[in-house]
Amino acid sequence: MVVVMLPAYNESDSIGPLLERIAPVLSGLDDRGSVLLVDDGSSDSTAELGRERAEALAVDLHVVIHDVNKGLGEALKTGFSWARDHLAGGDVLVVMDTDNTHDPEVIPSMLAKISKGYDVVIASRYAPGGEEIGLSGLRALLSRGASLMLRIFLPVKGARDYSCGYRAYRSSVITRAFETYGDEFITEKGFVSSAEILIKCAYLPARVGEVPLVLRYDLKGGASKMNIGDTIGRYLRMIAAGRRAIRRQQRGATA
Repeated sequence: MVVVMLPAYNESDSIGPLLERIAPVLSGLDDRGSVLLVDDGSSDSTAELGRERAEALAVDLHVVIHDVNKGLGEALKTGFSWARDHLAGGDVLVVMDTDNTHDPEVIPSMLAKISKGYDVVIASRYAPGGEEIGLSGLRALLSRGASLMLRIFLPVKGARDYSCGYRAYRSSVITRAFETYGDEFITEKGFVSSAEILIKCAYLPARVGEVPLVLRYDLKGGASKMNIGDTIGRYLRMIAAGRRAIRRQQRGATA
């Protein structure tokens, strides 16, 4: 089974068109496909419109709703917890943004990579064939700078794009992550949570690969919800904490 998880906050403009793009992809898969919508306390009609459109498209939709907005990290934690409890060993969780910037047609290539033995597959803007369209210069610089810093200080073999949350996860790696980290698997509240998840999965260890993604930020519905200053600070704190953890691990191995 393949489950596409959509963390959403006030995405009423995007949820219908996105489900229309997801539906034919799921129907073309060999495995049964469904969608998990995690509505993070939206003040609009995201969940209601999602249910209506999924019913019209005959898409199997599961909806989990936060009473209040808790941030992307908490929405992801809810979705990964649901996957841990509902997916079997051979299943796959695909996580993508709900703002129409990620193309669902990339999903089959991600699943093909999973079938070759990878545990985590990133839809990467920086893989050969990938690119960004419509992203501001500042946002592009932040994404590339964050990925470069993480590749230097917290390297993950097989990863170029650390901050893009469009990924496929083998269900077994999700189970191992919760067994290893418990409630500390996802601690970041905002956009940095995507990098945190990747790094913690990779250090289990897990085999990480990439497929190319053309990020269509020009198709994004609504304004960005990212606080750039806060995000930069959180990246720096995560790198510092990760380096301290690595040093502790190294000292323990040589003791």
